[in-house]
Amino acid sequence: MEVRSESIQVHCDKLPAPVIPRTRLQLWFIRVCSSIVLWTCLVQLVAVGELWHPHLLAGITNRISRVAQLRVEEVQSLPPLLPARKYKSNGILRVSCNGGLNQMRAAICDMVTVARLLNLTLVVPELDKTSFWADPSNFEDIFDVRHFINSLRDEVRIIKRLPKRFNRKHGLIPLEMPPVSWSNEKYYVQQILPLFGKYKVLHFNKTDARLANNGIPPYLQKLRCRVNFQALRFTPQIETLGYKLVRMLQEKGPFLALHLRYEMDMLAFSGCTHGCTEEEAAELKRMRYAYPWWREKEIVSEERRSQGLCPLTPEEMVLVLQALGFNKETQIYIAAGEIYGSEQRLVALRAAFPQIVKKETLLAPEELRQFQNHSSQMAALDFMVSVASSTFIPTYDGNMAKVVEGHRRYLGFKKTILLDRKRLVGLLDMHQNGTLSWNEFVNAVRSAHEKRMGQPTPRKVSVDRPKEEDYFYANPQECLCEGITDCDDLLGPGKSIILR
Repeated sequence: MEVRSESIQVHCDKLPAPVIPRTRLQLWFIRVCSSIVLWTCLVQLVAVGELWHPHLLAGITNRISRVAQLRVEEVQSLPPLLPARKYKSNGILRVSCNGGLNQMRAAICDMVTVARLLNLTLVVPELDKTSFWADPSNFEDIFDVRHFINSLRDEVRIIKRLPKRFNRKHGLIPLEMPPVSWSNEKYYVQQILPLFGKYKVLHFNKTDARLANNGIPPYLQKLRCRVNFQALRFTPQIETLGYKLVRMLQEKGPFLALHLRYEMDMLAFSGCTHGCTEEEAAELKRMRYAYPWWREKEIVSEERRSQGLCPLTPEEMVLVLQALGFNKETQIYIAAGEIYGSEQRLVALRAAFPQIVKKETLLAPEELRQFQNHSSQMAALDFMVSVASSTFIPTYDGNMAKVVEGHRRYLGFKKTILLDRKRLVGLLDMHQNGTLSWNEFVNAVRSAHEKRMGQPTPRKVSVDRPKEEDYFYANPQECLCEGITDCDDLLGPGKSIILR
């Protein structure tokens, strides 16, 4: 028994001492002490260096000073936070935006406005990852999320993520639904707001064109503009590279941003195959059938083209640009993704305008590497250049064309040539078949676009046909009259043009 007890005693002596968990206060104390010791050592090192070798650590101390100064300047340059708007939240709104970058951009503006109208808490919007572009980017990969939240805090409470207590794991199932398109504030107040009495969280799973263009109170229209023009700032990485592109172009003089929408997805979606081979037309048709949410399948290309519903081809743009007065010296930035048919389709355009550039030719591959396979981030670069360009010409009136147009109007009605494609295809065909001389073609093209240069103009209203009226984000006229006594002085006689 004695031997056994001794062995047990020896064994116990070898056991490690029990670990006593450190409290948060102890950890905090250790960290503070460590920081003090490290800074004391650094100060002593600098002092000794100055005493024995004054120049030895000069570079180190200068760097430390510069970093500290930059940090102070950064903090000082931050605008003061606006006081947060105090209100009782009626519920939480989640939104999943669908479409490309600019369609989602407009949707975000709409959803912030809906949250403000209904006194809701908005979760930072989710971006589309399942569309044709399959971009995995999140909101914070494209937009400065902190600026977005802080710059709107006096209007809407925005949170980064849904609180855990509202997750499905806790038994709460949110109502998922797409709101009715082109709705005014009465729809949201009368039909959506009561739903929050039963469901604490609503999830709008589609957000494109969910707020009307017209008939919205001015304060809501102006909030849409504030979100679009001020709160939706791109990330520092995107803005740094975007400004570099703009600077490189401006150093060589004025430049034209050509939004050449001759891309595979647009041609397949629209059914436009003018200038394509039979094999290319078949490929585009197969792609159209591959996407079930593209409703139209059988499309007659020439009928669509004669109606002005097709993007102009690169070859057609050569003649149009020349007719509008652009020459070989014109610096042209192609704001687009991959052109269908690749460089072969740009041969005629490059021959007529040798100073054609793209982001891929202006920037080094390593500069763009972080954005590759992220179409929305690449589109953000094109967006910045298009807004800053001397002249902007879209070959199709898609979402980017419209949002850039509105942004340029907001910046002082910068020159934006809005092509009358229905008129142009007729003129192009007549010129190419010899029934219209070059001089006649030039005069006709210029005459057709005299009033399509982005000048101030009222937004058109189509009674009971909201799809046919002018898009709010292309011409946000309620936001263009700041400081002007009478908006009619800017827009001309009549508050709006009514289409019957």
